[in-house]
Amino acid sequence: MTRLGTITRRSFIVGSAAIVGGVAFGTYLYKRDLKNPLLEGLAPGAAAITPYVKIDAGGVTLITPRADVGQGAYSIQAHMIAEELDVDLDAVQITPGPPSPVYYNGVVGVEAMPIAATSETMLARTGRGASDVAGKLLGLQLTGGSSTVPDMYDRLRMAGAVARETLLAAAVAQTGLDRDQLKTEAGAVVLPDGMRLAYQDLAAAAAEIEPVTNVTLRDPSEWRHLGKAQMRTDIVPKSTGTQTYGIDMAMEGMVYATTRTNPAQGGDIMGFDAGRAEKMRGVQAVLPIIGGVAVVADNTWRAFQAVQAVECDWGPSPYTGDTADQFKAVAESFTDDRQDSRFRDDGDVMQALAEGEVLEAEYRIPYLAHAPLEPMSVVVKLEKGRVDIWTGTQIPRFMQANVAALTGIDAENVHIHVLMSGGSFGRRLEDDYTLRAVEVAMQMPGTPIKMVWSREEDFTHDFPRPLAMARARGKVSNGQIAAYDLAIAAPSTAESQMARLNQPIFGPDIAIVAGAWDQPFAIPDYRVTGHRVPAMVPVSSWRSVGASGNGFLHESFMDEMCHAAGVDPLEERLRLCTHDPSRKVLEAVGEMSDWGATLGPGRGRGLAFCLSFGVPVAEVVEVRQTDAGLKIDRVFVAAEVGRVLDPVNFEAQLSGAVIWGLGHAMNCELTYRDGVPQQDNYHLYEGLRLYQTPKIEVRGLENGGKLRGIGEPGVPPAAPALANAIFAATGQRIRELPLSKSVDFA
Repeated sequence: MTRLGTITRRSFIVGSAAIVGGVAFGTYLYKRDLKNPLLEGLAPGAAAITPYVKIDAGGVTLITPRADVGQGAYSIQAHMIAEELDVDLDAVQITPGPPSPVYYNGVVGVEAMPIAATSETMLARTGRGASDVAGKLLGLQLTGGSSTVPDMYDRLRMAGAVARETLLAAAVAQTGLDRDQLKTEAGAVVLPDGMRLAYQDLAAAAAEIEPVTNVTLRDPSEWRHLGKAQMRTDIVPKSTGTQTYGIDMAMEGMVYATTRTNPAQGGDIMGFDAGRAEKMRGVQAVLPIIGGVAVVADNTWRAFQAVQAVECDWGPSPYTGDTADQFKAVAESFTDDRQDSRFRDDGDVMQALAEGEVLEAEYRIPYLAHAPLEPMSVVVKLEKGRVDIWTGTQIPRFMQANVAALTGIDAENVHIHVLMSGGSFGRRLEDDYTLRAVEVAMQMPGTPIKMVWSREEDFTHDFPRPLAMARARGKVSNGQIAAYDLAIAAPSTAESQMARLNQPIFGPDIAIVAGAWDQPFAIPDYRVTGHRVPAMVPVSSWRSVGASGNGFLHESFMDEMCHAAGVDPLEERLRLCTHDPSRKVLEAVGEMSDWGATLGPGRGRGLAFCLSFGVPVAEVVEVRQTDAGLKIDRVFVAAEVGRVLDPVNFEAQLSGAVIWGLGHAMNCELTYRDGVPQQDNYHLYEGLRLYQTPKIEVRGLENGGKLRGIGEPGVPPAAPALANAIFAATGQRIRELPLSKSVDFA
């Protein structure tokens, strides 16, 4: 192991011990109950038995604090509470609640630690425990990393059970009956004679007694909702066009704004002339903001038109400005002094590759935009030492802190009202658009400001998924993969993103090698090294983060190695696999796709596997050559998540991940000129078309392991499975994304 690797591992051990030691000395801080934010301003006769259940005259309200960005987070959280509380979801209200430390995420931090999901060592268990400790002490309210289900599963079911048993205790006190004579059903306590006491009628009494915390969660065999086909709670409003998103927010006296800032991210504005814009119909003000200008008008369209009429003198880009130069900086980062991590170093790779024939390859992946369908939008009202913000966000407490710092208003007086989001893919882990709107509101106190970005403004000011390169070397022997050396160079997502959230980072950035270093394969000489590229364009988390590209880098070379060894790609992965759930996923996708069956001429089948976010996923893509180009016919996906809580949404999430992954692999990239992205709308950033969408078959395995989330893990195998299928069909090995640079698609 290198000196860096030794220091990194030792630092992690010491850091984990310090966290756990801190808990030992500060047990009260960690174990104490956090303040229930629902108790503040609670109406007489109402009850907030837990931070997740409120009951008042209006009925039952379930708090679902993990953000819904289209993945069904509100729905699954509500189902988890309802399973124990015994309420019908069409008879309750669902809300994400206010920003609060009590809604901390205790799982997501594990993704920043060098802990393989397959590891059960003491160090691994300590690190996972430290994640929960840190999440609680920091009040880390964040949605991301496919953490909603694993983080909230026990917590929300317990919240429902505590509320149920407390309501039953109130009914016992009111009726004099024994607890075992009562039952709950559809939002009521049912007496032996069939009389029903609605939860609302018991709320006042329940609020006066100590919550009953000695509860037993129901066995899955008793479940009414979880594990069964469900209708998501947002299906009807989304199907009828009545769902309210952030962009739909409206209030009396509201004006409309948009911004235009230096198209070179981070660049200054040297000056501007608003003369022409100020004379345009509906324009109320042209205001300076950081790096640009804002226009306030009587509707969004007029604001859009007027802001383009402002003559701006832009400063130069502060970053490496052209794509060719950016890739040159990446290529120059495969050096010892830029080595960021080496978490995988089995055997002796250098000795193994010192003699004999060595297979070498270089791969590239581009910057990628988030490009959510709902444009970035927010409503801000600032007056009398208070700020109210209505928007879709995954980081309500970070946003609260950043707005407080910008305005000088105490964080407790910054009120974030979280709304449903029309997509994110990681974009709403940023709050830049909100901060620009707050700048406008500071210049127009008392007036509600609705700020909407144009698509072009969002594309040019997005914080994209980083570009990266990989240099791979390998050796085969006796029909087997014998040595595998993968070096990956990329800018640090954590370094860039955490700086904008005013959070320090320590040690290596796991994202640089995520989905590569921790794969469950026992290759005798196996090494994965991460190199950190100096900061260039500011970057951020993108759906499946580092694994989104590393799946392509790792699995493309794995396929090359299999073909060099003359061995079947599925059989070789099964031979090398050391993780039983991963093995079963590979076996399942082989059976689903009838792997090994002979395909006709001009057809090919590609396999890829990636374990990310603790979820092993295997995908097989089938393609065929046509006169119009390559056609993707079928995709097979198998994943292991421990238990499938919503089979319908599970299939939707994996199918969506395949479509997302394939579309970006085929067509998408951001390229830069003078620091400005050249792709500024969907016509230059084309996803998978409906006519190109293959038939997708999904299988969820439930082998009783740890419960996992499924929003992101389906993405990483899609690109390499498609590239490997293209090789099988055409003999052309493609090592750079997007694939459309090398082939045409029908």
